[in-house]
Amino acid sequence: CEVRPGPEFLTRSYLFYANRLFKALQFYYWDPSCRDPSYSLVIKGKLRLRQASWITRGATEADYHLHKVGIVFHSQKAMREVASWTNQTSGEGCRGFLPPGRSWAPGALYEVLSAKTERDCTAALGFAMHELSLVRVERHFQPLLQPQHSGSQLVEELYLGDIHTDWGERLHYRPTGYQRPLQSALHHVHPCPACGIISRADEHHPPILPARAALPMQLSGSWVSTHCEVRPAVLFLTRYFTFHGNNHTWEGHYYHYSDPLCRQPTFTIYASGHYTQGIPSSKVRGGTELAFKVTQARVTPMDQVTVVMLNSSEPGSCGLAGSWSAGVEQDITPTNGCLALGIKLPHTEYELFKTEHDTQERSLLYIGERPTDGSSPDSPDKRPTSYQAPLIQCAAASEEFSNYISLKYVGRKDANGSKALKPLPVAFLLFIALLFLRWD
Repeated sequence: CEVRPGPEFLTRSYLFYANRLFKALQFYYWDPSCRDPSYSLVIKGKLRLRQASWITRGATEADYHLHKVGIVFHSQKAMREVASWTNQTSGEGCRGFLPPGRSWAPGALYEVLSAKTERDCTAALGFAMHELSLVRVERHFQPLLQPQHSGSQLVEELYLGDIHTDWGERLHYRPTGYQRPLQSALHHVHPCPACGIISRADEHHPPILPARAALPMQLSGSWVSTHCEVRPAVLFLTRYFTFHGNNHTWEGHYYHYSDPLCRQPTFTIYASGHYTQGIPSSKVRGGTELAFKVTQARVTPMDQVTVVMLNSSEPGSCGLAGSWSAGVEQDITPTNGCLALGIKLPHTEYELFKTEHDTQERSLLYIGERPTDGSSPDSPDKRPTSYQAPLIQCAAASEEFSNYISLKYVGRKDANGSKALKPLPVAFLLFIALLFLRWD
């Protein structure tokens, strides 16, 4: 169950065909467990892969054209709500697609966008498919989990462009980062109970995910990234946090890189401080609100470009001016942070946290998604309403992760030792659907 800024709760199933046509299903829900459907969107169009992105390394840029978008409501309440949004935000041409007082028709599909008639009533839904303009397929091999079996199995994941954290910006935002990946229907992570449920669903029968017990927030311990993370504005990093529940202090390491495989380090930030007692979020069900204060920080430049940048910074704005050298850590607390890296001390951030267990009962920690514009959630009204990629508790990081998790180096290799990023067109076609669903 995905959480998008807003918050919005949804699941997705995207089908890509050899003739470049695609059919995307987006299922929206009232709840963060994706068990109470609100409405479903059926999106049809055409996608054309272009060239390697010159902004986000490792990604492929693409052009897409929408042919039509339809909506199926799963309750009278959902129909009334969408009709209200449409009447408030859309032009005259859209107000009639759901006449006032019209009763809900189960299974009825209403057209909200048509390229033929040039009708587009999707703005009220905050709907855009700009995520298709940035694409990456990643392949790696997962060790077989059954004790009696040896070897590994192919896992293929599709990364699509990120969604802007500001609702007002998402309709025209062109992504430079990614959402959490979609799993290939043929080659997915095992076990994945949700994969089969979602892949078999259609707009009239939205997926209902299995019930999961809510977990209490237990931060104590150490948590680490499971892969190289990509953020907007061309940031590649891995994270490592330790939380001390007895005195509510924390420390974090942020390892930054210049490449999407996290093989070429640029600089490392160590930060520490304390955090407040968490309270349940009133805005994002299942989340916990906390405030984190950063009181100390240290920076280690790892390449010559960063060294030159820091040595060129204004005196008194980032450690001792002119004294930076590669691989040598320096305390930036006395200069109240580092202006060149956008770090201010002391600093308070208003955060959103969530803990879960994955299908192998390992503990995952979700921390609030960073604002897309690069700002900081330094006031309660900027508190995130969605999450970054999860961290895994170090004690739960089983042997299979040891091949590509390191606190200072993260790189995935396949069984032959080659890089995990493969030429996109070949891998992309492996997502072709087993079932060709028609909508006429």
